Amino acid sequence: MQIEDLVGQFQILGSNQDATKDTYTGILDLTLDEHLRISAKWMINKSQPQLGIGFFKDNILVINFQYQGDESNIYKGVVVYRCISKDVLDGFWSEEYGNPLHLGEERCFRVQENQILN
Repeated sequence: MQIEDLVGQFQILGSNQDATKDTYTGILDLTLDEHLRISAKWMINKSQPQLGIGFFKDNILVINFQYQGDESNIYKGVVVYRCISKDVLDGFWSEEYGNPLHLGEERCFRVQENQILN
């Protein structure tokens, strides 16, 4: 698999980095920047935008991300996706103020053309 194979939009099913494992959904858009690095844009639960830059090697995608929380603080973290195929990403993530005893998890599925997202 090549980095160009990952460009596109994915639907996310995830769980948070805490003991309750609260779930969320979202959309992940992956593009390439001028240096052929992954540029990521998430929209979590239709209300939480997040941005990141990452790199790809041996079917592993690593993205450093950040977002602004409800109280205007900036939160940073890292997500690691195992690229099962160009259409399925299986990942885990951690952010700096998350519970260090737990990891968040995400499974991402490529959105096919003409597919309607909820």
